[in-house]
Amino acid sequence: MLEAAIDLLRGYGLSGAGINDVVRESAAPKGSVYHFFPGGKLQIAGEALAVYAGRVEAFIDEALSGRRSNPERVRALFDAFAQRVENTSCRRSCAVGTVSLDLGDDAEAFRPLLRGALDSWARVIAHHVDLGEAKRTRSFAGLVLTAIEGAYVRARAEGTGQAFREAGAWLAQLVQ
Repeated sequence: MLEAAIDLLRGYGLSGAGINDVVRESAAPKGSVYHFFPGGKLQIAGEALAVYAGRVEAFIDEALSGRRSNPERVRALFDAFAQRVENTSCRRSCAVGTVSLDLGDDAEAFRPLLRGALDSWARVIAHHVDLGEAKRTRSFAGLVLTAIEGAYVRARAEGTGQAFREAGAWLAQLVQ
């Protein structure tokens, strides 16, 4: 059920990840959803986002590891995201991004979870791409995340991961 919720959140945001959608995509009995997730849609979405955030943190860490220079790390990260979006035929975005754009009054409780995910991803980026000064490094990590989320929007609209590769090339030049 969590896997189905993650996939739905990546594709359609919070509004497209209702209980009936999760049941349909997971093929789980509807009663199972309420048994394991008595808090309903908001609980399953919250737990799915937490799992997803951890996976993306590990994905970022892996993409940045083993490279020698900051420019190589940045290019490798954006190439990895380009491949990731192309593997879904550009039909899936970042669940944190899609839910952030879909926040309504009923989902305000997600804001700390979303902020926490972005903060943890920025810490991983800053750990690997050190620009010598903590404030500058953290700011650059925020810029990288902004470029990644924007590249997801373009990838969905354009049907290609090219936006990731372009952003990676420019940001690699910036840190050179």
